[in-house]
Amino acid sequence: MAFIHKRIVQFAETDMAGVMHFSNYFRMMEEAEHAFWRSMGQSVHATHDNKTISWPRVAVSCSYVAPVQFEEELTIRITVAKIGRRSLTMRYDFSCGEREVAYGEMKTVCCEVDRGKFGSIDIPPHIRALVGAHPSDP
Repeated sequence: MAFIHKRIVQFAETDMAGVMHFSNYFRMMEEAEHAFWRSMGQSVHATHDNKTISWPRVAVSCSYVAPVQFEEELTIRITVAKIGRRSLTMRYDFSCGEREVAYGEMKTVCCEVDRGKFGSIDIPPHIRALVGAHPSDP
């Protein structure tokens, strides 16, 4: 099972050649990630049991396969690549129709935020159960 997020490429996201600028893939990964968390009634920065939990990025990559242009509809498919004790790695597959255009990965670490300071913690059971409901395809 995968989480699907769709969006239209905006004019401001393209470069002088009319192609979506590479940096926007990272923004769209984050946008899709936020939609993924919201689909489960969660957030990347939320309070649970009087603890503020956040998911800072520790590694992110993206490989480009084909150009995307203004007003094309992008489908961003998220699969959970790995659930660690304190980290979560998700794969992002970008497509326009049947055409693969990019793919990437983002690794985040579960952290408790206390007065602006971040400390990594084990992924809470309620979050692990929610994320586990989105396993990778075989």
